[in-house]
Amino acid sequence: MKIGILGGGQLGRMLIQSALKYDDEFYTLDPASDAPCHNISYFTQGNFNDYETVLNFGKGKDVVTIEIEHVNADALAELEKQGIKVVPNANIIRTIQQKILQKEFYKAHDIPSPEFQVVWNSDEKIIMPLPFVQKMNTGGYDGKGVQVIRTEADFQNLWKEASVIESLVDIDKELSVIVARNEKGETNTFL
Repeated sequence: MKIGILGGGQLGRMLIQSALKYDDEFYTLDPASDAPCHNISYFTQGNFNDYETVLNFGKGKDVVTIEIEHVNADALAELEKQGIKVVPNANIIRTIQQKILQKEFYKAHDIPSPEFQVVWNSDEKIIMPLPFVQKMNTGGYDGKGVQVIRTEADFQNLWKEASVIESLVDIDKELSVIVARNEKGETNTFL
């Protein structure tokens, strides 16, 4: 199989290294010429946010996946229409890319999550009691696009972008769990 990965970072490298026992070809697309995957895959330097670049990269692949969520989901949707398998699919990627859609998904599916308020612009009144967390709707990752507002004085630091305002909760421990499901419905958990 020809497997395309949008993003050539360390997660892509780990994906490729764990799949070396299979007889597949791995292709990666990343803006950095020295991305961790550049020497263990068929590497293309390019912008994974650019529609045409992603579309051209995905053509001729059996499967296209991501190792970073900040990619062009519209191009992935077009690849799906053209019969190329995209995992996760473009709609899931769109949800992952937007904190507001994530929170609404959690609420609709009764997934426990802190109380939240959606704020589309800086003119909206925040009704969440202090302290709270502001998460920008798009573009945030690894702590970027996230800030804690503890006092009234901190209101001057509020971002003007669409955001999720979320109750600040005590966190004892943070865990990362990935649950993968194949087409047969079999699942596997990775901690």
